[in-house]
Amino acid sequence: MNEQIIHQILTKHWGYSTFRSLQQEIILSVLNGNDTLALLPTGGGKSICFQVPAMAQDGICIVISPLIALMKDQVENLQKKNISAVAVISGMSRNEIDIALDNCAFGKVKFLYVSPERLSSELFTERLRNMKVNLLAIDEAHCISQWGYDFRPAYLKIADIRQLLPKVPVLALTATATKTVENDIQEKLNFKSKLVFRKSFQRKNLSYVVLYEEDKLKRLLKVIINIKGTGIVYARTRKKAQDIANFLIRNKIKAEFYHAGLSSAVRNKVQENWMKEKTRVVVATNAFGMGIDKSNVRFVVHFDSPESIEAYYQEAGRAGRDEEKSYAILLYSQTDRADLEHRMENNFPDLKKIKNTYQAIGNYLKLPVGSGKGVSFNFDLSELCNMYNLPVSETYNCIKILELQGMISTNEAVGLQSRLHFLFRANELYEFQVKNPSFDHFIKVILRSYEGIFNDYVSINEDELARRAVMAREEVNRQLNMLDRLKILSYLPANDKPQLTFLEERLDMANFYIDRENLADRKKRFAERAKSYLYYAESHHRCRSQMLVAYFGETDTLRCGECDYCLERNKADLSDLEFDLIHNEVKSLLMKNSIDLNELIEQMNPSNEKKSLRVIEWLIDNEQIRYIDGNKLVWTEE
Repeated sequence: MNEQIIHQILTKHWGYSTFRSLQQEIILSVLNGNDTLALLPTGGGKSICFQVPAMAQDGICIVISPLIALMKDQVENLQKKNISAVAVISGMSRNEIDIALDNCAFGKVKFLYVSPERLSSELFTERLRNMKVNLLAIDEAHCISQWGYDFRPAYLKIADIRQLLPKVPVLALTATATKTVENDIQEKLNFKSKLVFRKSFQRKNLSYVVLYEEDKLKRLLKVIINIKGTGIVYARTRKKAQDIANFLIRNKIKAEFYHAGLSSAVRNKVQENWMKEKTRVVVATNAFGMGIDKSNVRFVVHFDSPESIEAYYQEAGRAGRDEEKSYAILLYSQTDRADLEHRMENNFPDLKKIKNTYQAIGNYLKLPVGSGKGVSFNFDLSELCNMYNLPVSETYNCIKILELQGMISTNEAVGLQSRLHFLFRANELYEFQVKNPSFDHFIKVILRSYEGIFNDYVSINEDELARRAVMAREEVNRQLNMLDRLKILSYLPANDKPQLTFLEERLDMANFYIDRENLADRKKRFAERAKSYLYYAESHHRCRSQMLVAYFGETDTLRCGECDYCLERNKADLSDLEFDLIHNEVKSLLMKNSIDLNELIEQMNPSNEKKSLRVIEWLIDNEQIRYIDGNKLVWTEE
């Protein structure tokens, strides 16, 4: 494919004159029919890598993504560019999905976004056979690996879809993958040959800082006052996010809180205020930030510890996407270690509790045994727990285990607007209006207000219809429901509830089975990732950026010069070579036995005495060496 064509597409639809690093190479690889894995850090422009090649070819691109919010955002952004895109998500009716997939097979849709759980449905696979697919894009591809931090069992079914699309290349994308996960992604997706484009995980404009602090609120306020611009503060629970936001507001900081328990309208408003910088700081759970295209975030603060390096790196990476100086700050105290160790146990409840939760969910949804496969339900965790007297946190963790076992899946509130689709053709509808004049005015208002309503479901606003029809909102609802009952149109009221989908039929308790070995393995891996995170948070002796990228397999990077370690290290005013030579010499001597300061200096290179003293002072300040028995120095174990 001519490089000029993909540059024209980039300029026409996205307004950029040049590609970012590795984007062009990835796009050309896909256009040449290669299965390709793209490892790009947060803000590295992953969506361009599948959107441009899809636009350069006939046919449709299927994008598999685990997050409804991310799918909706990308579809809306494409539609604003007059590019036809649809998402098939939980909360949509079967008829609505049927029409959407028909349009993908026989219409001019360029992008179809689906969750991995949708892939195994008969409705989807049948329509897929009629689609002219030019690319299969797998977003958040680390979810396919059981070694990854965010495993989704449904991702394993993508390989089955490939059998129906044998000549279609796959583009897998992620911002977080260790070498093990990288290899696992390619194996599980049946890559014809291994091909990886890896952009360095090092973010040179991002200063990673760990602040050891017991009074976190006081330190947070100081950080926000000292760093100009907008930012995100991550907290672990909804209550804490709200409490921190209120604390900042009391201290004259324009802040709002955000979490999955808020209605989609409220969440959208919080996000909009922040994007337009009416709000300076959003305090949020990890439900916030994924896919948000705001490049000038100047700081991300983790008030509480995440559970892995992967989660920390991805969330911290939302700062400084414009490549200007920004900060990723972790507030850490010893209670964080205890909290994370507590989570290691609580995240994996015993089998009896998991079984009880599964049964409670089935009863709550009034789902008969042997039914429910592929069906999505409105789901309120708090209501479930109140009804069956279940502890919320424990039940949430049981649900996560059921998801890992591939029995169910859950999604945040979908925030679907009300939708309409006329079931009658235009001439049939006219006849109905003539015979039923009481509906005539209202139907005409609908037809004047919305296009494409005979071919597809369109989003509507009942208040706007009421204003245009000069009717009360209640009357609008009454007429819509009546027309729906008469099968003149299909009316789907707005849905702002979280969704739970049964991926398999509901089991009776005699056949309920949890893979104990798999569960034990997941717990072990969780503990390993938590241990790596704690090592990062509690270390004093290495560049933060080097530690992060080394976790992802990059071992040849230089010190960043900007993190808390490097800023202290820079005070020694020595080159890296000079510092490392003296550092290693001190370590070699003190690892053998304890020595007082004068004796240590005497045993070292006399020409470096002043420099040696600076390094020793730095090592003491950073707790790598310490005094024992009054005046002797000893090397502290790392």
